[in-house]
Amino acid sequence: MCAWLTDETRQDMAEERFSKEETLKMRQRLIGQSCRLFYSEDPVKIIKARGQYLFDENGQRYLDCISNVQHVGHCHPAVTKAAADQMDILNANSRFLHDNIVLYAERLAATLPKKLSVFYFVNSGSEANDLALRLAEQYTQHEDVIVLDHAYHGHLKSLIDISPYKFRKLAGQKEWVHVAPLPDTYRGLFREEHPNPGQAYANTVKDLIEEISRKGRKIAAFFAESLPSVGGQIIFPQGYFTKVAQYVRSAGGVFVVDEVQTGFGRAGSHYWAFQLQGEDFCPDIVTMGKPMGNGHPLACVATTAEIAGAFTANGVEYFNTFGGTPVSCAIGLAVLDVIEKEDLRGNAIRVGAHLKDLLKKLQQRHEIIGDVRGVGLFVGLELVTDRQSKRPATNTAAWVIKRLKEEDRICVSTDGPWENVLKFKPPMCFSMEDAELVVQSIDRILTDMKAKDLKLENEDI
Repeated sequence: MCAWLTDETRQDMAEERFSKEETLKMRQRLIGQSCRLFYSEDPVKIIKARGQYLFDENGQRYLDCISNVQHVGHCHPAVTKAAADQMDILNANSRFLHDNIVLYAERLAATLPKKLSVFYFVNSGSEANDLALRLAEQYTQHEDVIVLDHAYHGHLKSLIDISPYKFRKLAGQKEWVHVAPLPDTYRGLFREEHPNPGQAYANTVKDLIEEISRKGRKIAAFFAESLPSVGGQIIFPQGYFTKVAQYVRSAGGVFVVDEVQTGFGRAGSHYWAFQLQGEDFCPDIVTMGKPMGNGHPLACVATTAEIAGAFTANGVEYFNTFGGTPVSCAIGLAVLDVIEKEDLRGNAIRVGAHLKDLLKKLQQRHEIIGDVRGVGLFVGLELVTDRQSKRPATNTAAWVIKRLKEEDRICVSTDGPWENVLKFKPPMCFSMEDAELVVQSIDRILTDMKAKDLKLENEDI
């Protein structure tokens, strides 16, 4: 448990203005229905949060395994104090000279490879990824982009265009977008038993580049999440990024890494998940977002002096009204301080390893668990109806998260192309006891399903 949580948290509840039913009716009337709620059939109304815990209108506590945005814990006092203190002094846009933006950029630079030395501050991961596209196109003077299957990079139109997860449900694939196989060693083209899956998957990108070239087109960027989340909590095989970078740069493109979900130490052993690929790999552009402001809208693009120089040379000013304000940067600095002072990377290593170990032991008892994978506090539990065919157990996954919420007050969500992967990306203060509670609860639910011989994939719910 976070040291700064108190026993009074349950009693010190925010005032509730409406009943849950009233709030839900108002939301259905006033908010676009495409903005979906968690647990839409029976939403949880949350009115307060602390650390890794959420509290509903009745004071009931829920364990939060979902909110990777609240990276250092919900409402961390050091972060809220930094925000309030700076808000009380100054919050102007970044075209006024101020210390915070350069102090923050310097702190970020210290966590990255030296060549990533220029920063652009924005408000969201979507804005960061959109800007990364512009930087790549301006620098290379090319248009085409290679992305991975099932990728999601944001909700702007430019990003839906490079997100197979979205564009396949909408207008389809653009001519300038090219989709490479997701390097999934569990159910992908090349699996764990392959002697060198990293090279094999990199070769699929090489082949794609050659195909693009034969069409007379040129690559601006290869764009990938360091650890695909929507794709199903995927861990890339070693050597993949290094080889892909070689092929992309040889074709005149740049390598863009999307760290919006996984940056700031979630991997534990490294500050940035792309560093898991080895010291010899360095991207040309890195985007970051969600955990950066611990819930405050703060995001960033880091790149090289050469790429930034090409962007400046186009003669068009880049200005972001709220990107890099004194308040945003004060919050960002406070988040970095908490990560260090509370050893949250160390906690991710210890608790993440414990969680994975417990889940792997669970896998030995439950045939429905096909795979356990992850690093640090980025963990996936894939459910399948059969370990040989690996048919996704989508209904079972939905049933498990429903019961976790209703019976154990544990909030977990699913991901992956078939929504059969239980994903764990909790606040970084998640504890050993939290991990044990989650696994015990999943064990009880799966055991009960087996005892009752429920066939959930045949709608026997």
